[in-house]
Amino acid sequence: MTTDENIRRIGELFPNCLTEQVDANGQVQLAVDFDRLRQELSGRAVEGSDEHYQFCWHGKRNAILMANAPTTDMLRPCPEESVDFDTTHNLYIEGDNLPVLKLLRKDYEGRVKLIYIDPPYNTGNDFVYNDHFVQSARAYLHHGEKKDRGAQSDTDIEGRFHTDWLNMIYPRLKVARELLSDDGAIFISIDHNEMVNLTYICDEIFGASNRVGILSVVNNLKGRSDDAFFATSNEFLLVYAKSKNLLSVKGFALEEEELDKDYDQQDDMGYYKLIGFRKTGNAWRREERPHLFYPVLCKQQCFSTVSKEELRLLYNPKTKAFDDQQLKELTERYEAEGYRVIWPRTESGEYGRWRWGMTTFLEQKDFNLALNPSGTLCTKMRATLEDGSLRMKTAKTLWYKSEYGTGNAAKQLSRLMGKSGLFDNPKSLVYMRDILKIATDEQSIVLDFFSGSATTAHAVMQQNALDGGHRRFIVVQNPVRTDEGSEAFRAGYKNICEIGKERIRRAGRQIKAETATRRDAGQDVGFRVLKLTATSAPARSAGE
Repeated sequence: MTTDENIRRIGELFPNCLTEQVDANGQVQLAVDFDRLRQELSGRAVEGSDEHYQFCWHGKRNAILMANAPTTDMLRPCPEESVDFDTTHNLYIEGDNLPVLKLLRKDYEGRVKLIYIDPPYNTGNDFVYNDHFVQSARAYLHHGEKKDRGAQSDTDIEGRFHTDWLNMIYPRLKVARELLSDDGAIFISIDHNEMVNLTYICDEIFGASNRVGILSVVNNLKGRSDDAFFATSNEFLLVYAKSKNLLSVKGFALEEEELDKDYDQQDDMGYYKLIGFRKTGNAWRREERPHLFYPVLCKQQCFSTVSKEELRLLYNPKTKAFDDQQLKELTERYEAEGYRVIWPRTESGEYGRWRWGMTTFLEQKDFNLALNPSGTLCTKMRATLEDGSLRMKTAKTLWYKSEYGTGNAAKQLSRLMGKSGLFDNPKSLVYMRDILKIATDEQSIVLDFFSGSATTAHAVMQQNALDGGHRRFIVVQNPVRTDEGSEAFRAGYKNICEIGKERIRRAGRQIKAETATRRDAGQDVGFRVLKLTATSAPARSAGE
């Protein structure tokens, strides 16, 4: 086995242990960071060199150690708080999510298609997890993040909060990666406070090459009126794949108004819109795809191209050079025969390449090519695909629907629960269903280990009811006590888990009532409650 193959295999197991280095020829090569690899294989914090570029904070080695350490906790079944305990495949787990994630590995390692989390945003408040990673100001200063032993500044306090947050999230994401299927992905909601740090962490844990996108989600169009300088209207959604090469992200169905507005032309095959035949965006130059560079000949609205022998004269694969003199002579010869000779050229005159190779061009040219009113060569993008289904539109990096707003989500939760003010800033069901649409199939397992008000569980059941799917949810929530002055406490909910479980019960009853007369009725709207316990009492595994 070659060195490159060994490095690749190490990267599949420990993507955080690979680093990029520039060789003597200026080429970027992957290499193994042996300090990180030693830490992954060690049962104690390993000292290492700090002379290379890396993302570090105090406690990082212990955070890695914490992710790798086994847990002695167990999951105790609670049938009395469950719905359809013996038949459901859904799980609601109460407890600290780090040991829970470790316990889930037994039954779910490599099986989860989608992980969605909305972790605590770092607003400077104390965390509720029992990792003992939250440092006092004295300990933070002692460990060298501030050399001046004088009074704390705002920067000192902010740095300590960043350190606390990083030590909280790192081991959880590290263990969560093991649960993802090879074609799975994790979606993480975050605001500006930790967006940059979270990106660094995910680049390390999942691999920068597996970063799928950083989306901006508008959830408050009016903006926060108490913000200085700019009124915040959005948060971010980070998306990482377990393996980008295996990931498939679906698009969204076209809306009726989009069909009417955009697909406004028609031929014998149906409605279509024209898009430029020349490739734009990534890899548009002819040097990057030489076999997609060829002339299109047009005469009397019919399209053709030159012979293979003529095409071979244009490019030398050994020298990787184009012969523009041959190009000029070829153009002049066919223009003399009455053809319009079309090359993929930019507005500035640079040569690019077409969207199709020669084989596809010859198959499609008679019914899927056309000139637009300005004479530009275009393809016909059809609203209906060959199987009769509507074309899907690619999801964009900016997400906005009025239904995404936190105000709308809060009203929807209040109607379901019969009480307002139970939970601050719940996520939108429409937003969560949109994530499910593009990131899951009908049999997927969906995990949320910062469940909060259980929006993810509700959305999974609702999406199953809408498309007849059989997705399963696993949601995890620490039973944080509600404040005694809160509406939730006054309504009888002593902790967050009680709110989440009741929401799932009510949502399940509502969905069953709405689908009772349908042929595909009988969706799984139950859930088994499991509670994390440190006792040695008999307990079932999560998958039983």
